[in-house]
Amino acid sequence: MRFSILTLLIVWGICAKAQTQEDILIKDLIESIAENLADDFDLSELQDRLTYYRKRPINLNNTNPEELKTLFFLSPIQISNIFTHIKTNGKFIDVLELQSVPEFDIETVNRLLPFVTLNQQDLVDKITLRNIRVLADNDLVLRIGSVLEKPKGFTDLPGSRYLGTQERFLLRYRYDYSNRISASFIAEKDAGETFIKGEKQVLFDYQSFHIGIYNTGKFKKIILGDYSLQFGQGLTLWTGFSFGKAPDVATIAKRDVGLRAYTSANEYSFLRGFATTVQLSKNIEFTPFVSFRNLDGSLSLDENGNEVLENINETGLHRTQTEIKNKNSVGQQVYGGVIQYQKDNLSIGAIGYHSKYSNAFITGDQLYRRNNFVGKSLTNIGLNYNYTYKNIYFFGEAAKSLTSGLAYLNGALISLSSKVSAAVLHRNYQSNYHNFFNQATAEASEAFNEKGLYIGLNINPTKAWNLSFYADYFKFPWLKFRIDAPSDGYEILSQLTYTPTKTFKAFVRYKSELKQQNTDLDVPINFLDNVKRESYRADVSWRLSKTIRFQNRVEVSQFKKGVDNAEFGYMIYQDASYVPSLSKLSGNIRIAYFNTPSFNSRIYAYEDDVLYNFAFAMYNGNGIRTYANLKYKLLKKLDVWARYALFLYKDVETVGSGLDEIAGNKKTDVKLQIRYQF
Repeated sequence: MRFSILTLLIVWGICAKAQTQEDILIKDLIESIAENLADDFDLSELQDRLTYYRKRPINLNNTNPEELKTLFFLSPIQISNIFTHIKTNGKFIDVLELQSVPEFDIETVNRLLPFVTLNQQDLVDKITLRNIRVLADNDLVLRIGSVLEKPKGFTDLPGSRYLGTQERFLLRYRYDYSNRISASFIAEKDAGETFIKGEKQVLFDYQSFHIGIYNTGKFKKIILGDYSLQFGQGLTLWTGFSFGKAPDVATIAKRDVGLRAYTSANEYSFLRGFATTVQLSKNIEFTPFVSFRNLDGSLSLDENGNEVLENINETGLHRTQTEIKNKNSVGQQVYGGVIQYQKDNLSIGAIGYHSKYSNAFITGDQLYRRNNFVGKSLTNIGLNYNYTYKNIYFFGEAAKSLTSGLAYLNGALISLSSKVSAAVLHRNYQSNYHNFFNQATAEASEAFNEKGLYIGLNINPTKAWNLSFYADYFKFPWLKFRIDAPSDGYEILSQLTYTPTKTFKAFVRYKSELKQQNTDLDVPINFLDNVKRESYRADVSWRLSKTIRFQNRVEVSQFKKGVDNAEFGYMIYQDASYVPSLSKLSGNIRIAYFNTPSFNSRIYAYEDDVLYNFAFAMYNGNGIRTYANLKYKLLKKLDVWARYALFLYKDVETVGSGLDEIAGNKKTDVKLQIRYQF
């Protein structure tokens, strides 16, 4: 353990340089808004957006709400205020004029500056063969990684085992021409999957591609291949990534960006086929789409000998014989359209689409699944709106699955004064509301069988201080997995942030969540116990000079179920960065110590990684976590990344479980990535 830490410190002291200040900003933005996502969630699309706008900033004097929505840290009120400011005062003369726009504090302006400009010479090149070849940006990424130790699944087991190799592999190519044409190709292999040759496999285990054409006459967007659709508040139709609750309460209102090309390595949340957005008139757009995909599913035989679908597998993993058998076993067809009306501060959208599957869904024998979808086909319709009236942004959506349930939500973002803003959201999702593309705000992973009321406040008493608070009360009217009765609960978060200068930021956070779950006691009839999780976090980020940056964090977690004694866990880490003005070599490092009694008191923390890759590592057990990332600019257009990460546990004989179990007390992960831009 001491040798590993010493080695990393020596490497750091000799050659490390952190990211540019914009890279650090991107990291801070993603961590602040995405920490409630699953630990394996692919956030590369966020990185793509911010990296693109850093290279080609948005012209504030020639933009539109749809483009600004892609900057996910801007609230709808802030976006509306930008256009109100231009309408009232004329075009921006200086970017720092943003400080005079209502709702734009210093932190928001600093976040926005790297991604916007006032340059009037916008690039609107014609689509010609020469321009496509000469003026385009090409980005090629090749990544390989592996756990150095050998998990049990890669040994010669008599039963289930991993049939492929231990390495992870990613090949990604992206093409972009002046926001007029885009294309991408992604090929990925997970650890345990076969490489190149394999059952039910052509080349790599997973391939994704798209070709997109934009701003061509009445056709705003035309995409062939893989794409995502994000409309309204995610209740009727939303694919790709979606944020949940965050310290910035304004994120409770989703930023729908409509049709987008899909460029993620996530193997589930996308559509595949053809889609386009057509400008029917000045205020009306229409987005028709059609998708044909094969999904992974667990099939079984019903009493008549027909193959029926028990559940859809969303992991994208095809390592064992069973996982390979389930690969592409279910056909999915989706077709429909979205029509949107936009005028001034009012937007209204209507959605309708039909989903059809090759095999019928069954509910299973469990009582909590009684209201689940059955059958082969499903039709969904929905209506969404948003409207800005003075200092209030109203938003909402109602959705219906034909022949079954209804769901709706309504909310508002309110600017109470220059220092205080509020958010309110009410939701009601019936237990028999069925939808396969549903990512609305919810406490559960899917928005059905839930009622809730969310209230949040952002308070800026001075330029240096910010207080964020939200409370969310929710009820589950019907049974759930491991919950044999209707239940309820709440979630509370409060965060106090102090930012006196651009070089120093500190915050403290308290989060408490209470839910109900079947008791662990051996009783004749199950009853529900309260399950309470609490966390306390203190974080300081500061720059000692223009070249040296540190981040320190301490977090304590608490878990208590029923009458059992509460268990406590904690984690502390030190990040360090060195940013010289000129250097081909760059990198960052973390050293963390953690101690949690069990999985229940685990702690998650964002970790830096190679470009286009992210991690929210789980700190569970007792030990040390350390990692180092290095980047070297080999040539003008060629960059190389390397990552070394180590979990070193105390007083354990194995790490992990099941086929991922490793003999010993450590788990070491390495990555190498090459990026060529031309």
